[in-house]
Order: sequence, then structure tokens, then C-alpha cells
Amino acid sequence: MRLSPKELSGPCVCGREHTLATKDILLGPDALSALPAVLGREGFQKPTLVCDTNTLSAAGRAVQALVPHISTVVLQADGLHADEKAVSALFDAMGETDVLLAVGAGTIHDITRFAGHQKGIPFLSVPTAASVDGFVSTVAAMTWEGYKKTFPAAAPLYVVADTAVIAKAPNRLTASGVSDLLGKYIALADWKISHLVTGEAFCPRVCRMEEDALRQVTGSLDRLRAGEQDGYEALLSGLLLSGLAMQMVGNSRPASGAEHHMSHFWEMELVNGPLSAYHGEKVSVGLLLCAREYERGKQALKKGRFTLSVPKGIETGLLRRRIANEARLRQILEENTPNPLAAVSREALQERIGDIVEALEGIPPYEELDCLLLQAGSARTLSDIGLCEEVLGDTVALSPYVRCRLTFLRLMKCISF
Repeated sequence: MRLSPKELSGPCVCGREHTLATKDILLGPDALSALPAVLGREGFQKPTLVCDTNTLSAAGRAVQALVPHISTVVLQADGLHADEKAVSALFDAMGETDVLLAVGAGTIHDITRFAGHQKGIPFLSVPTAASVDGFVSTVAAMTWEGYKKTFPAAAPLYVVADTAVIAKAPNRLTASGVSDLLGKYIALADWKISHLVTGEAFCPRVCRMEEDALRQVTGSLDRLRAGEQDGYEALLSGLLLSGLAMQMVGNSRPASGAEHHMSHFWEMELVNGPLSAYHGEKVSVGLLLCAREYERGKQALKKGRFTLSVPKGIETGLLRRRIANEARLRQILEENTPNPLAAVSREALQERIGDIVEALEGIPPYEELDCLLLQAGSARTLSDIGLCEEVLGDTVALSPYVRCRLTFLRLMKCISF
């Protein structure tokens, strides 16, 4: 199967001209065999494989056999995170190279794309699991000195995704990919609502791509459960579509909303300890928490049981009371300057109530989402990812502040129900 980034480039109905850095995507059984030809086509002479101790076995050795002159950097999988320590380890181990090959899942890709961007070295993506939608992203989600941030990064020139490799990935990683995609229900509603009340740039074509990705993942669940390769192909195709959508707008807005902010909040360990859960597992729990909150807000708006009070400042007092780490608190306050709610007027919000409700109607009911996650084998409760119920209140109240991005969860701070 071939997704064509070229067809997505050029002028768009949104008024922008989309430019994609990814030249081609090769997806299907035996896709790895095309790797030598791809490297030769671009004239790369000194490739470096970046993997971890798990993905070396999953596909790294196969890449070494196909490209005998390749150098290899193997990072220790245990305790590996996309952070400054991993980047430093990669820089220390790298020799002279003209292209990096990220052979792994989300963490390896974020480390590699960030390192490539920093050094001005192109990279190729070789996914080993259908676990995230960031394979073709232009940003890297990093935990930098304890703070979860999104950094500019390099998009891959090519993606070589072998479904025979991906189908052998642990089920937990596949479920994580399903969860990451299902989170788009919240992200798209957030994007539409921000566009409605602030005029934030919005692309209908990109939105349709994300909706297509959602249809692909929900349509693949039975085949994934049966272990069929075309189910993995459909899931990874959806994940790559989502990544291309981010490339087209130049940021993660189409794919990351309040559900991702909850995941980042937990990863920053502001009210909890370290977690071993995957990114997608945290997103799936955030998805269900947001779905419940958004349904509550939607029903109140539909029934007219609310009052508006905007603009509203940052809840500095609450943040100071709940976040003991002064450095993290300072970073959060800096991140929220200027406050995205300052762009919302009471009049604009009042005029758009009906449209906001319509955007929220695009989110399936909580029970339906829960069933989809159950079918995929995804995490669904706080306890599933190692959290206690006591963090729920802080998560809902504080997670909207981890990014300077307007979501309905943040907008709910201006609406009294």
C-alpha cells in the first residue's frame, strides 16, 4: 500500500499552501526490502540505525542485513524516555553520518527526529509497531528537564513500514496506537471550538483526513483482534494519515487536545509518581475522562443551564497550591503567557453556543468509546495506568495548563454550569 504525501501538497481550500517534507510512504508486507533502493535513490553513503535493545531484534538486525555498511546505535530499552538523557546518549554514540534511520516505535522516533533536527541530519522512519501517530510528525514530544514540551523536529524523508514486522509487535503497543487515534475525537472537537470562538486557523481538508483515520481504526478492530495483517495495515495507515495531517498544518493541533494534555500532565509527575504506562494508554484514559466532562458540558449548553464569565485569568492561586515544584510551576506560568482565554470574548462565546454543541456532538458517547477501547484491549481507567482516583480532580482542573492551547476543557473554566 502506498500513501502519497505529494497528493496532499499544494494550495488548499483553507487558504494555505501545504508543504510536506515526507517524500513517500511504503507500507505493506516485505516493505523493508525497499530500504536499500530508497537509500541509494537519495545517495546516502553513511547511514546510522537508531534503535533500542528491543527493536534491534524486531527489525534492527533485518535492516543491518539489508544495509551491511550501516552504523548502529542501540539505546537501552529499560527506562528509555524521549528526554535530554536519551538525546545525549545518541549524540555520544553517533559517528559521522548523513542519514538516521529510526527503527522503533514512538520514543525512538521522537529521540531521532529531535536529534536529526538539532544536527541538520535527515532521517527515515522504520516503525516496528502501530503504536503512535507521530512517525511522520514535524514535532517531537519530549520530557525536557522534567517538563513535557513539544519541540520542532525533522519529519522523515521516507517511511518504510513493514506490516510483517508490525503484526509481531506486542498487543499492548497495538492497543496504544488504537488509543492514540481514538483520542482524535476530542482533539478535533477542541480544534473546531477554538476556531469558532477565537478564529484560530482551521483546515477542513486536514479535519477530514483525521476523520478518515478514525474510520480506518474503528473499522480495523475485528481484523486486529484476529491478527490479520491487513488490520495492522489499516491501523498504521490511519496513524500515518494523522501524522501527515500534523505535517500539513505545521503543529500537533489536529491530533492533540485535552486528552493529550492529561497524558502530558501525568508524565510531568506534578501530582503523581512515575508511570510505566505507554503514551497511548494514558491518552485512552484521558479520552474517556474528557468524553465524560464534555458530555456534561454539552448537555448544560443544550439546556441553557450555564452562565458565562470571560475573559478569565490563569488560576495562579490554584496552581500554586497544587504544584509544589517551583521550577515546574514557573514553566507552566510562562507557557500560559499570553493566556489563550484572553482571545475569547463573552459575546463571541454566546453567539457560538449552538456551533459549540454541534462540534461536541461529533464525539461518540462515553459508553461507545469505552466499548471500542475494551475491544482493542486498551487501558480505560486511572488504575489501569497506575494512578489512584484521588488525582482525578487535579487532572481535570490543572491539565489544561500544560499547553498554551485552547480546548473545551479550558473553555469550561469560563462557563458555570
